[in-house]
Amino acid sequence: MSSFYVFAVLGCASSGLYRKLTPNMYEGAVHGKQGYALLALSVALTTVDLLSIFRRIVTWVRSGEKLQPRHFWNTIVRGKEDDSGAIELEYAHLVAEEPEEIAPPSPPPHKRVHYEADNQHGVTAQWANDVRRHRRDYSQASETTLYGHRTDSHSDETLHDLDGSRFSTKTRVPLIRRIGTGVFATLERVLVFWAFAQVLSGITIYTGGCRQSYINGCLAHLIKGGIFWCYGLVSFARYLGSFSELGWAWNRAPSGEYPSAEFTESLVIFLYGISNTWMERFGAQPGDPFTTKQIQHIGIAVMFWFAGLLGMAIESKVVRQWLASSTISALKPSRRSQESVAEPPSYVASFNPFPALVIGVTGAAMSAHAQTYVFQVQIHQLWGSLLLAWSVLRCMTYFFLWLGPPRSILPSRPPTEALGSFFLACGGLCFMFSTEEITIAAMRRGRDDVMMFLNVAVAMTCFAMCWTVFVVGFKGFLKSRVNPKVTYHSSA
Repeated sequence: MSSFYVFAVLGCASSGLYRKLTPNMYEGAVHGKQGYALLALSVALTTVDLLSIFRRIVTWVRSGEKLQPRHFWNTIVRGKEDDSGAIELEYAHLVAEEPEEIAPPSPPPHKRVHYEADNQHGVTAQWANDVRRHRRDYSQASETTLYGHRTDSHSDETLHDLDGSRFSTKTRVPLIRRIGTGVFATLERVLVFWAFAQVLSGITIYTGGCRQSYINGCLAHLIKGGIFWCYGLVSFARYLGSFSELGWAWNRAPSGEYPSAEFTESLVIFLYGISNTWMERFGAQPGDPFTTKQIQHIGIAVMFWFAGLLGMAIESKVVRQWLASSTISALKPSRRSQESVAEPPSYVASFNPFPALVIGVTGAAMSAHAQTYVFQVQIHQLWGSLLLAWSVLRCMTYFFLWLGPPRSILPSRPPTEALGSFFLACGGLCFMFSTEEITIAAMRRGRDDVMMFLNVAVAMTCFAMCWTVFVVGFKGFLKSRVNPKVTYHSSA
């Protein structure tokens, strides 16, 4: 945190010195104001963190506990909870007996309790905390209980039979606190994309580009290409394990139910399409007829609009239940009240092809986009093919995960996602390179070489992905210092 603000102060000082020594290169630019707003948001988020530390310090002072440096550092500064007692209590009444073997399905008893008497507390705690015994040599019964076949009401009845007071250590977090935590986490991640937008606007102002008649085309290429660039890097971060706590790293969410990553992708696509539909007429006078290029771009925006809406509908559990109502209505009334319907294994993960379809069709369409010069056509074909390649690889990811849905909370890291993320980020960068001013400047200086543009984009993408590995890895390292260590074993 301190190093961040040291660099921020140095940046502000350098910016002020630069403005004093050079004339205003871009009249009416808001780059500086947006930068200060970005710093203000960073200070606000830091203040929230400091207030949390201050609250813990006040609580510790009022408690009158003896000062222990290590305990103070862990619980007050780092905010680590001392949950050793809670873990012991949580495992106190779990199964102590060996799991039974799979038997043919039979109607379960009305009541079935799986914890034994309290006199076996020591044996139970020893069994639950012995991680080495949790290997693949257990029977399939425990695996079914863990991953849940819905037709087996065995574990459901067991859960209802357990006394709620035995598991009262986990308190429900208030709604306002959950909303605040979600807003805080979202704003933290918004800082990254906002900073990237500041870099683009800073380069534009420094070079003096995007002026007069070029401004609309420049904004379109930088905004859309920047979105694909960020989309590719975020997809690569998901491959590495980011957002695994939400189940977005091609894994199963450790706890709770969250909107799927495909729902979020569809929401972003929908918002992009519904806003970009009307932005394509920027610069046109009232009453002007629609040009061919405007119709092309508006058609793509409408595709984003409704394909995103379709993707969100598919991800909705309510819509899924509506679509399955005809099947449920075919059951006899007596069976409806007695049986629970088993969900197919594919319901574990999300297999929504519409985000990939939208990006793939966009790439294929832009590969055939008419341009004034051949070099511009070649650049558009380049990044259009890269976007189409990502679409194909994402569909391959869904194919392999359909055959074997994720069963672990750890990131599964499908290799097709690593390749696809690279193509998507590189395609977004080439999209930004295809700005009319850049291509015309390249042709004037004899730099109209597609291979040169591609190699520069590949090099920058590789550098950005290495930086992503460093950031995600460093975050994981910091979390490993706070969270308790676990033992991993092979599931093969």
